[in-house]
Amino acid sequence: MRISRTVSVFRPVRLPRTVLILSLAVLSAAPALAWIPKLDASTAKNVIDAAYRRRDPLATYLTADLSVEAGKFKANGAGPGPGAVKVFDGGDACLSDWLSAPAAYDKSGSRPASLTLSGQADQLSFQAAAASDSFKTLSADAALKDPASRMPDGQLRLDVVVAGLSDLKQRAAYKIGLKGPDGKLLAPLKSSYVNDWKADSAGKLGGTLVYYFEPTKAGINANDKIDVIVRTESDSGCVYAVNFDLGQFY
Repeated sequence: MRISRTVSVFRPVRLPRTVLILSLAVLSAAPALAWIPKLDASTAKNVIDAAYRRRDPLATYLTADLSVEAGKFKANGAGPGPGAVKVFDGGDACLSDWLSAPAAYDKSGSRPASLTLSGQADQLSFQAAAASDSFKTLSADAALKDPASRMPDGQLRLDVVVAGLSDLKQRAAYKIGLKGPDGKLLAPLKSSYVNDWKADSAGKLGGTLVYYFEPTKAGINANDKIDVIVRTESDSGCVYAVNFDLGQFY
């Protein structure tokens, strides 16, 4: 299902969540972690069982928390810690200015507050949780026969939470890409917005941008480490790279 650039996405607003830290017990009970471009029966059952709380939780998404604390980016569970955000273009001052004054929106423009990667397993987790809350039963077979409830095979979803925009029209000025191990840049297949945009006490706007990519068509594999490339609406020339390991979630 293709989504226009100006309509809401098809799943509930994702509230900020701490990335799950898997215990050894979870790791021993689950298959090896790796992003799954196409759900299989075993993973689907594990995801559904986790949503129904019949087993330990599974890591179906990965979040990079880009909020700044004591001059460093917060580490968020299995996500990137200090040093994971790099300057892709624009010079070292781009990063030092961000870390020294993260909320100086009038000077620097808006900032990405967090980036979250997810795939079909995460969308199945939402579907299964909704079924559980409605006292309905969802089997792996039934879920796999209903692909319309999830994004197509081979796609990755990226949620970018933004803070500090002056105008909603500036959302379209964000430029996002993926850079795989071969160094090539991959543009998003499509993008949209979540209906969570609101103003802070200073009148600056924040909310969630959503992008969909087809990394498998660009030769990116399920266990690769990739960079998410981010340019905000600012005319400063600053472009950032945030590293993700696709092998850390399903």
